[in-house]
Amino acid sequence: MACLQFNLINTSTNSKGRAGTISTDHGEIQTPIFMPVGTVGSVKAVTQQQLSIDVQAQIILGNTYHLYLRPGIEVLEAAGGLHKFMGWKKPILTDSGGYQVFSLAANRKITEEGVLFQSHIDGSRHLFTPEKVMDIERSIGADIIMAFDECPPYPSEYIYTKKSMELTHRWLQRCVHRLAETPDKYGYSQNLFPIVQGSTYKDLRIASCQFISEINAAGNAIGGLSVGEPEEMMYEFTAMCTEHLPIEKPRYLMGVGTPWNLLECIDLGIDMFDCVMPTRNGRNGMLFTTKGVINIKNKKWATDFSVIDDGMPSEISNYYTKAYLRHLFVANELLALQLASIQNLTFYLWLVGEARKHILANTFKSWKAEILPIIKQRL
Repeated sequence: MACLQFNLINTSTNSKGRAGTISTDHGEIQTPIFMPVGTVGSVKAVTQQQLSIDVQAQIILGNTYHLYLRPGIEVLEAAGGLHKFMGWKKPILTDSGGYQVFSLAANRKITEEGVLFQSHIDGSRHLFTPEKVMDIERSIGADIIMAFDECPPYPSEYIYTKKSMELTHRWLQRCVHRLAETPDKYGYSQNLFPIVQGSTYKDLRIASCQFISEINAAGNAIGGLSVGEPEEMMYEFTAMCTEHLPIEKPRYLMGVGTPWNLLECIDLGIDMFDCVMPTRNGRNGMLFTTKGVINIKNKKWATDFSVIDDGMPSEISNYYTKAYLRHLFVANELLALQLASIQNLTFYLWLVGEARKHILANTFKSWKAEILPIIKQRL
């Protein structure tokens, strides 16, 4: 059993783009990386075999709030943890459930102790404290577990944001203490990532980065961005955070985003991403491809018998046609959701893989300038 290790291999010329490897007890992750979101132990419409073989995902996410409510910690412990329960042999990251709890604004109460909230399923009341969340994440059994934090909405007043950030920092210290007094479960290491907060206030973001850096955790996350602020502001504060977070630790930008968001933030020094966009948009007929963005429901694709995307090596993208996929959507066939989700996830993983190749070759900046207008165009 070994703690998570990060090996920084190269930083691209004229860019902060980084290529590295994260080593966990469930395998190695090549960065930069995109992590598909498997909220309740399932990436929607995609099997674990497809995730591993077709999408070539290296790590996926689970959600503490949702898994705590269903199937429940007792079931997960009896199964031997989420890896065994869902049949996933590669690394898993769990968020703390903080974002989900705080999105229940009408049904929760925040105190120094933690957050009292009502289940969105049956209205039952629950208390999440930093200690309880660490215990839950231990039982879920992810390789990377996120600290319990408060994610303030955008926009937020300065005083509220400062108090929220300070509460997040106090909760972080309690998370660290709880992990120190409890053992890893299931025979492999579980590694804490703290979360930088501070909304769009420069002094708070810098203070949060400094506080979190002193914890000396295995990696660090940036939260509270891509929550409604302008895109350029997201880039500004991402750049600020990467300037003040340790070079030798992986940096995870939570909940981001579009393919072009990923490339811009890789350029700013981010190593890890997650977002529901590829699967959610895919289920609604929006495809991200190497040629641009497609609304596959449009009639223009009805007789387009070219394959979905021949720009990347993918058996599924190179097998089914646009016309067939459009037909599936029009006919409300479940296979449409599966194929579109796989296309988008495969594209995201292909994109970060190409970014890694160009970082290693010191050609990232010129490649990014060339590919961005292509993948952003609407076809």
